[in-house]
Amino acid sequence: MQNTSAIPGLVARHQDDLTGLADRVWGMPETLYGEFRSSAEHAAMLRAKGFRVTEGVAGIPTAVTGEAGTGGPLIAILGEYDALPGLSQVAGIDRPEELEAGGPGHGCGHNLLGSAAMLAACAVKDWLEATGTPGRVRYYGCPAEEGGAAKTFMVRDGAFDDVDAAVTWHPGGMTRVDDPLSLANTRMDFHFSGRAAHAAAQPHLGRSALDAVELMSVGVNYLREHMVQDARIHYAYLDAGGKAPNVVQARASVRYSIRALDLHEMLALVERVKKVAQGAALMTETSVEFQMFAAVSNHFENLTMDKVMQQALDELGGVPFDDLDRAYAAKIRATLSPSDIAAEWSVVNQAPSDAVLCDWVVPMRPNGKVLIGSTDVGDVTWKVPTTEVLVATAAIGTPLHSWQMTAQGKSGAAHKGMIHAAKAMGRVAEILISDPARLAEAKEEHAQRLALTPYTCPMPSDHKPPLVPRPDAA
Repeated sequence: MQNTSAIPGLVARHQDDLTGLADRVWGMPETLYGEFRSSAEHAAMLRAKGFRVTEGVAGIPTAVTGEAGTGGPLIAILGEYDALPGLSQVAGIDRPEELEAGGPGHGCGHNLLGSAAMLAACAVKDWLEATGTPGRVRYYGCPAEEGGAAKTFMVRDGAFDDVDAAVTWHPGGMTRVDDPLSLANTRMDFHFSGRAAHAAAQPHLGRSALDAVELMSVGVNYLREHMVQDARIHYAYLDAGGKAPNVVQARASVRYSIRALDLHEMLALVERVKKVAQGAALMTETSVEFQMFAAVSNHFENLTMDKVMQQALDELGGVPFDDLDRAYAAKIRATLSPSDIAAEWSVVNQAPSDAVLCDWVVPMRPNGKVLIGSTDVGDVTWKVPTTEVLVATAAIGTPLHSWQMTAQGKSGAAHKGMIHAAKAMGRVAEILISDPARLAEAKEEHAQRLALTPYTCPMPSDHKPPLVPRPDAA
């Protein structure tokens, strides 16, 4: 399909600046509301590019927006820049080697995600100015996607109330419109309190909080038989009470991640897990307190928006990788298991080949094997019509949240994929602003679906983001 859009050429004006931003963010990995340097870099770039900048969005110090244009519809382009703990990795090599012992790393490519989203916004801004088209574009710099649910807080607190449609993307191994599937997810902490005692001389006087946590685990394991098949429950100990086995542990805490394909099923499952915790406390004569950490909704489909994104991809074609990109990708591929590689091919319902990089566009809705995670983009999809594109930035089969993904985060292939994603997102915004009928169709579809399944924010109205202090704070 011939592409007559001005967006690709406008992306080229800014791509060097924004690939530089991606590399800088890669070098300052920060996690869960601690993205102070990355957020500052994004805010500075937005100002340099002439956007109207707002920091501290929804009371979150590391959330930032930049808006351009006047009148007309408002299109949001979503970016992220948080990293993951324990995935520090030297870039550009084909072996695991920590850059910082135990440090975080961009194992999900969010250094690219935010930079490409801003690159798209820059191109749309230039197009609006050059053509005099009424319309606005707003870049959202969103922290803490990796379990912190910042977008859920932002949606709840009104940051998307005036938006007409939203566009986002994610780095990966294949280029395609993302399937409209994700798991609604609640992360909740359970704090048990008991009574300490000498474990040998006076065990009868103790009430073990650690026993309560372990009994909760048993109860949840029995609950698994009676959940919907797409539900998932995982847990991690936050506090096991201490290191002394001769003390009855008076405190213990555990964090549970409770997921389901449907928001309302997830909320119901949370209540059942709470009852298991209460039962464990009753059996051990301890007490338990629940504390929400974060929560996100499942993805809310908008077929109209996805078709617009597919149009943009078909116009662009695949990412234009070169021989150097393929040579490095082949080295990474050699570190992957056959199962890693086969899993990616199965998702797109294609027979495996020798290709190390995806330089083509996968057809929409390939009906492949479904591998589903959770994302706070889900809550944005319930608020406004949204589409997400996946773009190849890494060797086929590269697992997200791996050292291999981090290592490829500054590669030539990563930069090319990032620029390609910006062109696709910018083109979607151009179509929606210049074709009121397409945007109206997307909004009408969203309204009809929402009327059948109303949105319930999974985050309580009084729950605050788990913010962290600024490193230089006194």
